[in-house]
Amino acid sequence: MLSPRNRMRSSADFTETVRGGARGGGGTLMVHLNVGLTGESPLVGFVVSKAVGNSVVRHRVQRQLRHLMRERVNHVPAGARVVVRALPSAAGTPSERLGRDLDTALSVATRKVRR
Repeated sequence: MLSPRNRMRSSADFTETVRGGARGGGGTLMVHLNVGLTGESPLVGFVVSKAVGNSVVRHRVQRQLRHLMRERVNHVPAGARVVVRALPSAAGTPSERLGRDLDTALSVATRKVRR
């Protein structure tokens, strides 16, 4: 489970990250990354819309993503905000594939931020 200090809760944080951050896609998901906003630990939020599936499917995808992001949050710069948006193809995708897609999307977004 992702640590409570790393969870994004404010809708203003979500909006600022999605509108002002760099994007990186990875097949089944999209990552929005905005760095240097605060000096605190990184914040991570998840967006899993109804297009992904019914409530059971959406919550399963969100749990998988939270677990995968917990392993990767230490590689995100301090003060960064990350929003992981699941695409409809994420429904029924194994965790291994979601993990690869998450790694790809994070690396693309990080590269774009460094430009």
